[in-house]
Amino acid sequence: MTDRQRRILIVDDDDQIRRMLRRCFEDEGFRVSEAIAQVGVDAALATGVDLITLDLNLDGTDGLSIARSVRQNWDVPIIMITGKGDIIDRIVGLEIGADDYIAKPFHLREVLARVRSVLRRSPVGAAPTLAAGAITPADSCISFDTYVLDLNRRCLIGKDGEIRITSGEFDLLALFARHPHRVLSRNQIMDLLKGHDWAPNDRSIDNQIARLRKLIETDPREPRLLKTVRGAGYSFTPQSLQI
Repeated sequence: MTDRQRRILIVDDDDQIRRMLRRCFEDEGFRVSEAIAQVGVDAALATGVDLITLDLNLDGTDGLSIARSVRQNWDVPIIMITGKGDIIDRIVGLEIGADDYIAKPFHLREVLARVRSVLRRSPVGAAPTLAAGAITPADSCISFDTYVLDLNRRCLIGKDGEIRITSGEFDLLALFARHPHRVLSRNQIMDLLKGHDWAPNDRSIDNQIARLRKLIETDPREPRLLKTVRGAGYSFTPQSLQI
């Protein structure tokens, strides 16, 4: 498999670093996706990733927890990006199973060298595989009210069976399910779903929420699960939720 066919996921909440790494990788022929939180990582892994670069110092998210979740469930290489003084995090990350680390500030030629070195040691495949002892699809589900959101199979199941749902609708519903009873503004949704082609003040979020309501609400005109909080955003309010 050539670099042009290899897929790299950049996990970093610094826009400038993501743009720099994306440009570097794409110039070398890699395919690139981005994420800043666990839901984005899960979505990318479900569609295929050959290597992850992971900043451990994410704002509001524990990078080590993401590394631990990935390693428990997927055989995909991880290169940690750490601050120069983050020795303990670096050691813990390597103990969790990260394949290498890069200390900030870094040089892009070093990043490329380490990425290619790790990829040479990694099995070539069409997609990441479940790790030995990984959670099963049934264990990787979010259940709410009468629905089940299967994160591995990326499907929504209702009481009458599987419900047809688009990739964008799935990612949005998974995001809300991971942040229940919390108001999310449009800007927060766009930030948390990095990698989607949102435009500033993109109304497609409203359109996707309208479509989601048709899928999961008894009466979409009087939503009970996906509520609009006037002037603030949207809130996911299931009566029952189990992750």
